[in-house]
Amino acid sequence: MGGKATALDGRRLRLHVRGAVQGVGFRPYVYGLATRYRLGGFVANDPHGVVIEVQGERASDFVAALPREKPPLARIDEISVHPVGAMASEEFCILASKQGRVSTRIVADAATCPECLSELFDPASRFYRYPFVNCTHCGPRYTIAERLPYDRPTTAMKRFAMCKACAGDYADPRSRRFHAEAIACPQCGPRLSHGIAEIAAAIAAGKIVAIKGLGGYQLICDARDQAVVQRLRQRKERDQKPFAVMVGSVDAVAGIADADAAELALLETSPRPIVLMTSRHRLAPAIAPELSRIGIMLPVAPLHHLIFEALDAMHKRAGESWAIVATSANPGGEPLLIDNREAELRLAGIADLIVSHDRDIVTRADDSVAAVFAGRTRFIRRARGYVPEPVRLAQTVPPILAVGGGLKSTVTVTRGNEAFVSQHIGDLDTAEAVRFFEETVGHLLSTLDVEPVVIAHDLHPNMASTRFAEASGRRLIAVQHHHAHAASVMAEHGITGSALALVLDGFGHGSDGGNWGGELLLCEAAQFRRLGHLAPMKLPGGDRAAREPWRMAASVLHALRRGDAIASRFARQPQAARLCAMLEQPGVPVTTSAGRLFDAAAGLLGLCPVQSYEGEAAMKLEARVGTPRILKDGWVIEHGVLSLFPLLARLATDRIDPVDGAELFHGTLAAACVDWIGRAARETGITTVTLSGGCFLNAILSSEIERGCIAAGLSPLLPRQLPPNDGGLSLGQAWIAALQLEQQRLEGTA
Repeated sequence: MGGKATALDGRRLRLHVRGAVQGVGFRPYVYGLATRYRLGGFVANDPHGVVIEVQGERASDFVAALPREKPPLARIDEISVHPVGAMASEEFCILASKQGRVSTRIVADAATCPECLSELFDPASRFYRYPFVNCTHCGPRYTIAERLPYDRPTTAMKRFAMCKACAGDYADPRSRRFHAEAIACPQCGPRLSHGIAEIAAAIAAGKIVAIKGLGGYQLICDARDQAVVQRLRQRKERDQKPFAVMVGSVDAVAGIADADAAELALLETSPRPIVLMTSRHRLAPAIAPELSRIGIMLPVAPLHHLIFEALDAMHKRAGESWAIVATSANPGGEPLLIDNREAELRLAGIADLIVSHDRDIVTRADDSVAAVFAGRTRFIRRARGYVPEPVRLAQTVPPILAVGGGLKSTVTVTRGNEAFVSQHIGDLDTAEAVRFFEETVGHLLSTLDVEPVVIAHDLHPNMASTRFAEASGRRLIAVQHHHAHAASVMAEHGITGSALALVLDGFGHGSDGGNWGGELLLCEAAQFRRLGHLAPMKLPGGDRAAREPWRMAASVLHALRRGDAIASRFARQPQAARLCAMLEQPGVPVTTSAGRLFDAAAGLLGLCPVQSYEGEAAMKLEARVGTPRILKDGWVIEHGVLSLFPLLARLATDRIDPVDGAELFHGTLAAACVDWIGRAARETGITTVTLSGGCFLNAILSSEIERGCIAAGLSPLLPRQLPPNDGGLSLGQAWIAALQLEQQRLEGTA
């Protein structure tokens, strides 16, 4: 099987291709290209990517064409070309993988491609209605891979012996299933525990169904049925936090959300993220209570497509498309379930029907969540479909493991000039979550074949991730929380010089041991200096104040010398009568947190006295905003400290409308931050500004601050490849650790 070289003219070239080029149909692509140009030689996977040798008159045409027509999931980072001695090889062939220390990578899982989708619904195809159809352009990758190189014996498919037809496709360089490691068909592949008709009938009857998805189990039900959505909330113990919904096609989106072209395009990309869009409030009110945006996704796996087809066939609704809740199947706060037996046990009280299959999930991965701000994609949660795509760094760094924070945890491993940020792990406040965190560290280190020289961790001594680092016995580098937020943005944008950083966050352990969260920093190489912070506010009840915004509102009233109004204003709260006296006590903790500032505003406007999930008050505040407005003289800046107490005093008036209050809060906070940054830029001469921290998930705040900075002649940088919240922390820690190691090396050689 090969194309003849028309001339052995002594021109033989060896190419090394690095990037995501294994398991994506790259070798058959190369084979086809070489055959087209009538070249001799070979292609093979090697530990660094793919090695190619070509010989013949049109070898240089082959080299030029190689990056232009690559398969959809391939990512080429680098192609090196060297002339080598000619050989008497007229055929072009595909050689077996070369073993050795691995420096290539696995690609992310990808949604069903158009070719597989047409086969799924083609009665003449052997993959007709088969829920596990896939090829080198789509299907599971990272979630079924145990280690590199990515070959069938190192994946969850190793127990499924290929039938004759699949083995034929797998061995045929002309097939798009050539070396598709997850290839399977009804004769030889994984099987579902229940039929599609039974699953669809249960959903249509108002039942809750658990299905085993690509990265873990999902819970699905009819998103228009208020009773079943409420029942799901009760059983899952998820009081208010929004649920994502799935629709069968991009055409169905218009019925439930106002979406622009960029949002619809993002929905259809192969990672298939959940995309936040403006809700038309046509679904059950319990989907996203009191929020203006709804998270929508399209089918990811063949099973999803089959379910929608069956629902449409059974119950075609007049003028309405089906929408189903699609949420992770994990009892409150625990990691995603991936094991069949565990799912049967843990979901028995939540789901009416549990649908499993016999292909193991090796690595759990939640659905990714993204939004489009000002035409650009921003991550809220980065996981399935994007991990383990690396972040390219400005320079080669030593191998480092960074273990992130305690909330929205991720870990990062560096290799060469790439940083591999793990999937979203979640909050490390349960034993199961800590186990998942440890599993993720082990899996990332083994798949990348990396031995870290140092572990970077948060400055906070009591985080589970810090304790893990300390127990490792390795060399450690502690990185301040907000410095890591700033460095995360610098790392992904390739900023090696100085930058200002505005970090608006919930909580981070300060260099002085304090409770930081609204910080203006100057970052230079591996160091930072705190130029300013938000005016401190008292935290009555410590951590409870972060869960109960009415307490932050009470703290503001007390600071405004209106403590006597606390008891009557928050009469429904049992502790309200005692809070004024508590605030008078010495030693009440204080915070500079921007997150608590949002809570105070929401509490003063009566929007969310007590939170059932993190960020609820801020999200409900944002949902009220039509047009942000600026309160004249709404802030004061003295000695680098930004005080918004003039704004808070306006929000504390008894008769302000919540919409007016929310609009004034957003507009004034953004304008105050731009003023604050502008002053620091004039004093330091630095015009590059990184914007990070969980508050930048707020679309209004981030776009207003970004626009204000540009108008002031500054260069604002927001996170693009990672979320601005603690999901990006581990990348920042790794970058700071790399800069510190480089500094120490230079000082050692000086």
